[in-house]
Amino acid sequence: MTQVTERGTRLPAAPRAGVRRRSPAAAACVVGGAVAAGLGLGFLAVLVIVLWISSPYPDSGPGGALHLAAGLWLLGHGTELVRYETLSGVPAPVGVTPLLLVALPVLLMRRAARLGGASDEDDEEVLPATAVFSAVLCGYLAVGALATVYAAGGPMPADPISAAWHVPLVAVLAAAGGVWGAKGRPLGPLPNWLPGGLRRGFVRPRYALALRAGAGGALVLLGGGALLVGASLAWHGAQVQASFLSLTGVWSGRFAVLLLALALIPNAMVWGAAYALGPGFALGAGVTATPLGSAGAPALPRFPLLEALPAAGPGTPLTWAAVGVPVVAGLAVGWFAVRRAREVSYGETALTAALGAVVCGLAMAGLAAASAGPLGSRRLAEFGPVWWATGAAAFAWTLALAVPVAVGVHAWRYRPAAGPGAADTDADVPGGGGWHDSGVRELRWELMRKASGTLVPEIVPVAPPVPPVPPVEVAPVAPAPAVRARRAVTVVAGLDLGPAPVAPPVPDAPAVPPVPSGAGVRVLARRKPSA
Repeated sequence: MTQVTERGTRLPAAPRAGVRRRSPAAAACVVGGAVAAGLGLGFLAVLVIVLWISSPYPDSGPGGALHLAAGLWLLGHGTELVRYETLSGVPAPVGVTPLLLVALPVLLMRRAARLGGASDEDDEEVLPATAVFSAVLCGYLAVGALATVYAAGGPMPADPISAAWHVPLVAVLAAAGGVWGAKGRPLGPLPNWLPGGLRRGFVRPRYALALRAGAGGALVLLGGGALLVGASLAWHGAQVQASFLSLTGVWSGRFAVLLLALALIPNAMVWGAAYALGPGFALGAGVTATPLGSAGAPALPRFPLLEALPAAGPGTPLTWAAVGVPVVAGLAVGWFAVRRAREVSYGETALTAALGAVVCGLAMAGLAAASAGPLGSRRLAEFGPVWWATGAAAFAWTLALAVPVAVGVHAWRYRPAAGPGAADTDADVPGGGGWHDSGVRELRWELMRKASGTLVPEIVPVAPPVPPVPPVEVAPVAPAPAVRARRAVTVVAGLDLGPAPVAPPVPDAPAVPPVPSGAGVRVLARRKPSA
């Protein structure tokens, strides 16, 4: 008994309360965030190395090219780079971020967060959204810190203060979008730490409509800006071509210039939208280009996109026509702000359009701030649209046009049915509004019947009841004297007028019991008995 007790199988010890079990899913999320940052760095490193190899006169070795790639990766997050090799000897900041370059880290970070929050197997561990968000963010920021330190030894190091908040900001927004998409894009209640009135207010459908209307207005403004940029590039085609060919004579250099121009196309769209809104954009200290004209001679570098800028001087009717872009944007906000429901009041529709104008103004202000930045320390310290002026102009244009358009569209869609008896019918029916005369009730009932099969009966229009006609009293008429008519007699020869033979009597059929008249009674035919 002692041997069995001493050499028996040991039972597993209970887990200690102070020891926490490591989660492999959390470690995978950290690695996923680091891999996302490494893929962005690797893509830019390969691109820069290819251009460095193909260049006939490289300025530095492969180490300098890799440092430059790290700097470009940080620039894609909005970080300012510092250029020390200038003619004046004064360090010049480079803060204009190509918006197309921002898409690379955003897409990679969003994909890493989405994969970390998804589960392919049933027995796989699923982390909560906050854990996935924190783990992916830690891995990404760790690589970002190393890239900032590595870029400090290159020709264009990153500003540490700018990198300390730009890189986390982009990573947080991209990771939040990825986790939200992995969880099915829930639109549930807001956190409990927010005020109750705010949480109840955001449940209303007006905010979703306002968000859609504001996004539609911002897209119309960006499309109009792209149209203005394209028209200006076509108008100044000769200058643009001369500038592109004069920058470099080798194909590798021209390919690099082409890539930079393509990466700056979204910036040009935002600048075109700011130009159409009225505030325009700054081309240096004291120089602003607006539809009304531009004063001063900006000291700009030679670049193909900059050759498409409007000429200095007062505005022309051709530049004034750019104000049609915000007009169309205001109409779009008003159109999308109308809710497809009859019970919505005019005040609710106007409030939704106003909120859509606020969303459009905030979106344009953020895009203007992201597309602008310094290109130097003196005259080019201000380059691009002013974010607060662009946002205020977008809000004012859309608010002035969206509210009346939304109210008008709402009134037109849900106008009462035309007809001689429309007013009387609306007055008799409680609630009015032409509900019973416009055919909406019958249409919805028909759609429900088709969707449910035979569960919902078909509506058969019932004729209105006919009022009873009162009897008309007719005066009695005196009867006319009866006149006896003569009968015609036909004489036929050869007929036997004797008594006719009497037929034998037919036996009466057995009596059949009466069938009760009621619903659901089935009468069966009587079968003949078999012989």
